[in-house]
Amino acid sequence: MKIIISRTDSIGDVVLTLPMAGFIKKNFPAATVLFIGRSYTKSIIELSEHVDVFINYDDLEKLNEAQQTEQLKAYHADTIVHVFPLAKIAALAKKAGIALRVGTTNRIYHWWNCNKRIALSRKNSNLHESQLNFKLLEFLGRPVNPELSAMPGLYGFSKVPQLAPEHLALIDNTKYTVILHPKSKGSAKEWGLDNFSKLIEALNPDKYQVFISGIEQDGKQMQDFLSKHTGVTNLTGKLSLTQFIAFINACNALVAASTGPLHIAAALGKRAIGLYSPKRPIHPGRWMPVGSKAHSLVFDVNCKACANGEDCYCIQQISPQQIIELLN
Repeated sequence: MKIIISRTDSIGDVVLTLPMAGFIKKNFPAATVLFIGRSYTKSIIELSEHVDVFINYDDLEKLNEAQQTEQLKAYHADTIVHVFPLAKIAALAKKAGIALRVGTTNRIYHWWNCNKRIALSRKNSNLHESQLNFKLLEFLGRPVNPELSAMPGLYGFSKVPQLAPEHLALIDNTKYTVILHPKSKGSAKEWGLDNFSKLIEALNPDKYQVFISGIEQDGKQMQDFLSKHTGVTNLTGKLSLTQFIAFINACNALVAASTGPLHIAAALGKRAIGLYSPKRPIHPGRWMPVGSKAHSLVFDVNCKACANGEDCYCIQQISPQQIIELLN
């Protein structure tokens, strides 16, 4: 059995999809699992021992249609699961002659490109994103309704890169190391820089070592914030994703809104503290970090404004003390 999992969106989504590969390997040890992703998620996908082959969709897109078809054929896959629906990939899988093509019923192009269609509505479901992904594996003939507690054992993050000596030198092993990731590139409600400032000020520098992470653009947006806190180490724009994964793995905890780094930390077994709005569909019930030491915080689970779908920022009322309590 050769199964392709196709998920070409963002880092956090990919992390929460990888347990599918672990489930397949657990139930069908002889299966080969291939994963179609993007260049920027390659480092994440390759962490998992359950993925045998990474297929870079960015490279595939550069080819003409005939070349794409031949290249996909060359993998000799018999099944493809469209976790993140993309019309081009759905059509390509059919042209490549993949025998079993699994997709959801709510994408019209799946009706003529997929021959196994599963009714799945994510937006209004009470299930977590990782659990929703498993609904697409019903064709395997195994129970596919795992508890969230089972997910950490299915990531398979055994291929974590080694931390480079120059980055290892930044870490004080006598202290509790905390990465704060304030920005989200607009993918989530943010706790706010003022709150992160209060958290930094509340963390005893004799006990905690604090790092600020983010992409280069985040660093530019946070110049005033970073110059205010001279005791922290600024990592923004200084690490590749592979290097950042290794750095997270070397630290004790990470605090962020619903972002990729939060899910990476959770999957690595680090203390991952996620800050959330209770608004659907971005609430923690759908997107909380899943790991042995993962936590999620909301200010008011019964926030009326969030329940009404309003643009509420109650997340910013989560107190720094709530986070510190989870760090200890």
